[in-house]
Amino acid sequence: MHRRIARRLAGAAALGLALAAGLSPAVAGRLERPVGIAVLNDKSSVFADPGGVGSVWAAELAIEDVGGKVGGHPVKLLGPDHQNKTDIGASLAREMYDRENIDALFDIGNSAISLAVNDIARERGKIVVHTGSATADVFGKACAPTAAMWLYDTYSLAKGLARSVVDQGGKTWFFLTADYAFGHAMQAAVTKEVEAAGGKVLGAVRHPVGVMDYSSFLMQAQASGANIVAFANASGDTVNSLKQAREFQVGYGDQKLGVLIFYLTSVHSLGPEALQGVQYLSGYYWDRDDESRAFAKRYEAKSGGKKPDHNHAAVYSAVKHFLKAVEETGSLDGLTVMRKMKEMPLDDFYARGAKIRPDGRLMNDMLLVEVKAPDEVRGEWDLVKIRQVVKADDIMRPLSEGGCKHLDPAPAADGDAGPAAEKK
Repeated sequence: MHRRIARRLAGAAALGLALAAGLSPAVAGRLERPVGIAVLNDKSSVFADPGGVGSVWAAELAIEDVGGKVGGHPVKLLGPDHQNKTDIGASLAREMYDRENIDALFDIGNSAISLAVNDIARERGKIVVHTGSATADVFGKACAPTAAMWLYDTYSLAKGLARSVVDQGGKTWFFLTADYAFGHAMQAAVTKEVEAAGGKVLGAVRHPVGVMDYSSFLMQAQASGANIVAFANASGDTVNSLKQAREFQVGYGDQKLGVLIFYLTSVHSLGPEALQGVQYLSGYYWDRDDESRAFAKRYEAKSGGKKPDHNHAAVYSAVKHFLKAVEETGSLDGLTVMRKMKEMPLDDFYARGAKIRPDGRLMNDMLLVEVKAPDEVRGEWDLVKIRQVVKADDIMRPLSEGGCKHLDPAPAADGDAGPAAEKK
């Protein structure tokens, strides 16, 4: 086992960076070693497209934008591949923190691995920022004072989509659910919202992550007679199951398809002909404004022409915010840096002015986007249109309902509800 970990780390080291430039002289000499960060995610399995090496490229751009050095020391970037396996992910997280001098982990991209890494980060007082993972337990009952959630979560996705679908007539639901932490949490959260809105769940079927044949699951969904067949899976699983749903005529007529978590890369893979009219929540879209387009242009130069997805933008934002907090504090202590991250509002195109709550949840607005009809598409990546901005306050779970038992013991800044308020 140790040899396998060592080989993976050797491969990760090949992605290391040491970019030369300077940050503010205010922190020069105050740090004693390079700042170490790692993008820990799936680079070889079903979650590689919305995360993968693309998240490493996004982190590289963030490092470039703070000048490449903090306190006179270069920033080291590693990109280990957890292969979408919880045991490998947990082992790599320990190796990163304990042997590679990594101060912060980013992305993760798998909820079960995120929960394991949260425990490890809490034990070691190290920072982890989750972007591609979605379980709301990361900032709830499994929270850590040095952890943050940067993009979507099961609660906000459910709140933002389920009620609107029920209001539009989707009264009965059947779930096609990925059989791991994210899928279970997503189904539970959406079920709660559907029932609260007056709808009813008729049933569910679970499938393994990475399965290739969805025919039996889809036949059960079709036979249920539900108005909505909801896909509580992600990335490659969503793409493959949606593709087969069309082949088996699932989701036609009175039965519609509900996509609970989705990516621009998946829309690109399937095409607008198959997905036109599908709506989903996104944290970023490349064509939203000039700053978003500028980031996309720089990302394309690294990716060979691919546009960044919202997870890539979130990684960029989180890495940059972390490095700015290290600059401000002159420290690599996890709790010290995370306190500064929570104190400072974000200053980038991703979530300008947003702040991190005491439980680690970034209060970022989301975009309700809709896949364009084929005759509306003007280019290869011109695939969705923004329907509305969904405000964070309207979809984020209240801090008091999350069950976080590991809040930072320090007083909360700016009057936010801190540990004392949580106990009331």
